[in-house]
Amino acid sequence: MKNKWFIMIGVVSFFIIFFTFFFTTQLKVVSGMDVEDDKMIVLQNKVWKIHFSEKLKPSSVNEKTVYVSNEKGEKQKVSVSLSNNQKTIMVEPPANGYSLLPQYYTLYVTKDIKSDLGRNMLSINKQTFTVKEKLPTVDSKSKLNAQLLKRLKEEQRELKTSEMNTAKEESSKSNDAGADYSETNVQVKGIDEGDVVKTDGSHIYQVVDGKVQIVKAVPSNQMSLESKITFEQSFSPYQMFLHKDQLVIMGHSYGNMNQPSSQQNDSAKIRIAPIHETTKAYIYNVKNKKSPKKVREIEIEGYLMSSRLMDGKVYLIANKYADIWLLKDNPEMDMRPKYFDSAKQTAMQPIDYNKIQYFPDSNESNFTNIAVIDLNNPKADISLSTYLGSGDNIYMSKDNLYLAVTNYYPYSTQNDHSFQADTSVYKFTVNGMKVDFHSSSEVSGTVLNQFSMDEYKGYFRIATTKGQVWDDKRPSANNLYILDQNLKQVGELEDLARGERIYSARFMNDRIYIVTFKQTDPLFVIDGSNPQKPKVIGELKIPGFSNYLHPYDENHVIGFGHDTKVLTGKGEGNQPIILTNGVKISLFDVSDMANPKEKFTEIIGGRGTYSPLNYDHKALLYDKKKNIFAFPIAVYQNSENSQYESNYEFQGAYVYNIDLKKGFTLKTKLTHQDAKAPYEEWENNIERLLFIGKSIYALSPQKISSYEIGSYKQQGELNLKK
Repeated sequence: MKNKWFIMIGVVSFFIIFFTFFFTTQLKVVSGMDVEDDKMIVLQNKVWKIHFSEKLKPSSVNEKTVYVSNEKGEKQKVSVSLSNNQKTIMVEPPANGYSLLPQYYTLYVTKDIKSDLGRNMLSINKQTFTVKEKLPTVDSKSKLNAQLLKRLKEEQRELKTSEMNTAKEESSKSNDAGADYSETNVQVKGIDEGDVVKTDGSHIYQVVDGKVQIVKAVPSNQMSLESKITFEQSFSPYQMFLHKDQLVIMGHSYGNMNQPSSQQNDSAKIRIAPIHETTKAYIYNVKNKKSPKKVREIEIEGYLMSSRLMDGKVYLIANKYADIWLLKDNPEMDMRPKYFDSAKQTAMQPIDYNKIQYFPDSNESNFTNIAVIDLNNPKADISLSTYLGSGDNIYMSKDNLYLAVTNYYPYSTQNDHSFQADTSVYKFTVNGMKVDFHSSSEVSGTVLNQFSMDEYKGYFRIATTKGQVWDDKRPSANNLYILDQNLKQVGELEDLARGERIYSARFMNDRIYIVTFKQTDPLFVIDGSNPQKPKVIGELKIPGFSNYLHPYDENHVIGFGHDTKVLTGKGEGNQPIILTNGVKISLFDVSDMANPKEKFTEIIGGRGTYSPLNYDHKALLYDKKKNIFAFPIAVYQNSENSQYESNYEFQGAYVYNIDLKKGFTLKTKLTHQDAKAPYEEWENNIERLLFIGKSIYALSPQKISSYEIGSYKQQGELNLKK
């Protein structure tokens, strides 16, 4: 009798194991089709990217197994293709996008799709969608909260999966235009970027220790503090713009914020989501440097992600993280972002529902607020655009603004609950005060920073890294994508330097430079003159890496990064250990694109040496005509007793000349620190350098010093201690 029970239990266990294995190993769609959404809203140029659990058999992917039809059953002329990794199907729209006339469309993925191992899907996958010409608006509280709750559900699903996994163009705005003073080192000529220091050629404006100091800088041997602008304790100034006699001071504000000014009972007030952080912009008239006058205050809910100044108009991009968990207990909560303009209001006001747009195929639950302030017309209303969906990096050209958003989706392999990341790109046209959504697209991988993006001759170019370094199962790879003016992909380069990641990129007209790194620094020289067929022309492998690239001239590029040392076979899993040594400057000769050369190199200090320029391009003072290449730096030297230890040596700034025949020549070291100081000091840390006329200025929190360019003899010093 017992044997019969054992047999029955064994049979049942076998079938349980068999069916569990059968269902868990079947081919399935893991992301890209939201079947729970009855009629998903998409834009006319929507490209469907459908991710599968296994590699697909290429011959099974065609217009019979994957297609789109309208409500009448009429098939649309879409283009179906399979990605290089064979796990993603792309369904591109008809040539002119989907027509707005049909009431709805349906995307079909049939059971005839096969995996590389011959497995079929158990059922047909269908996605019904409607098409809009423009981004939809939320229109009402119920619609906005429904969108947020849907995205909350998706976030919780991703969190659960993550827990399961745990358990098992020229840049440099310098003297080239004939100006007599330096300006902030920016990515795109003619588009300024907010920074902690600005100058108008006679005065220096500096953010330091929660205030802004206005210093009379000319003559350089008679500097004086004209005035200080102070703020309430809850406000932290972060960056500035200077336009004519107007100083725009931007930063973060925390603390108690005024709620909308309307008579509400207590229960109504509770249903307004709390404000945690805002972006503030104070506009001062600084015609009288001794007595600057505040003329306007603008406040937008969210943190300041980035800012630009073009043609007298300030563009502020603020991201608001929504407390969507509040909706679980109070579905009537008002979740709208709020703003305030002292020229029009007396307190924070919510943005109208019909002015909040959303990206229909995004799961982002945060908001992006884009505000435009016209400094040429101080009394004009600000322009405010709000989108449900936030970004990580922005790139701005004269005509367009691009927002890069990282998206995560499940990795398409059996029993692997981790995520891989792609990037959605949203394009906005910029026309004065108007910032309007234009189009969107998705590319594989993630971007490093704003220099990974570029616009040239109407094409948008973006460099990304996909996967993880040191992951042998899913080694990283690097990609370059070129998209047309409607963000339709027209060209690509994929799988560059597998196992490495991008450390820097620079787009210089038809030439594209990408630096990747794992143990050595490959500099890729790419010809982008044919957007449909970008190609690698040359490659240079050298020790170390460059995490910032700067144009010198048409055939030379300056690399700024670190030297490295490789200790083989001593890391986790017998992987090599990479030690960062001193700061490294390289001058690359790319006259022959097929044979790039590191013509000159300079290594400063040893382990622990660093410069703000390693992560912030605004720390560079570069002027080719004056032959100045200068940057702040802290220098450490390697210890003789240990390969992991180093000794402090210097804090200040280095000033170089660059010559195509002699390379790098150190002209001077500038410091505000006593020569015998045993360690770095915050108050004496030189943060920026600038020049006015024939003088160069070094700025730290408590001192500004000036020197004659060429001889670098000190001319003056201003002590800013309280």
